[in-house]
Amino acid sequence: MAETDLYLPLKAFMESAGYSVKGEVNGCDLVGVKDGDPQVLIVCEMKLSFNLELVMQGVNRAAICDEVWLAARASRTGKGREHDARFRNLCRRLGFGLLAVSESGFVDVVVAPFAATPRKDAKRRSRLLDEHKRRVGDPQKGGGRGKPIMTAYRQDCILCATALLAGPQSPKQLKALVARAPTILRSNVYGWFVRESRGIYGLTDLGKAAVTSPQV
Repeated sequence: MAETDLYLPLKAFMESAGYSVKGEVNGCDLVGVKDGDPQVLIVCEMKLSFNLELVMQGVNRAAICDEVWLAARASRTGKGREHDARFRNLCRRLGFGLLAVSESGFVDVVVAPFAATPRKDAKRRSRLLDEHKRRVGDPQKGGGRGKPIMTAYRQDCILCATALLAGPQSPKQLKALVARAPTILRSNVYGWFVRESRGIYGLTDLGKAAVTSPQV
């Protein structure tokens, strides 16, 4: 079982509670947003086993969300840390929720979360919410490592590249499709775009490949 195998059961669990869920958002394995007044933002970090690194990730996320959940594969022997009273008490003191995922995909709430301390980093929270909102669909399973992340920015770049397959266009033309197209073309983060003449952009070979293979 890989970390990404935990994602879909956790996503289904959070969605059943009314959250809109997306994976790998600004470095967070799973981000859930529930509309309301106030809006609720949760982060769930995943590991194959409950360990100190998972707790440290939760501590880092606590400043940007309303609830932190830690999730790992359920112990087969019944002797995992989710059964250790000391580990559960540590999570309670930090205000973190604890979830154990069985091989069949059943999600067990070991510890329920609560807001232990007020939010401290409004800017990071705002960036996390903005990325969740901008990203179309949920193209990335949470828990993946070492692969390009399909961010909202990358999705917009792909839209621009797809439009340019029809031929060179100006930033103004592309702005009708993607609001930040002028910035995307000027920055050219992935090397997909080329200025063919004054105010006119086309695609590089890399950009053409990106349209048919978004992970390039």
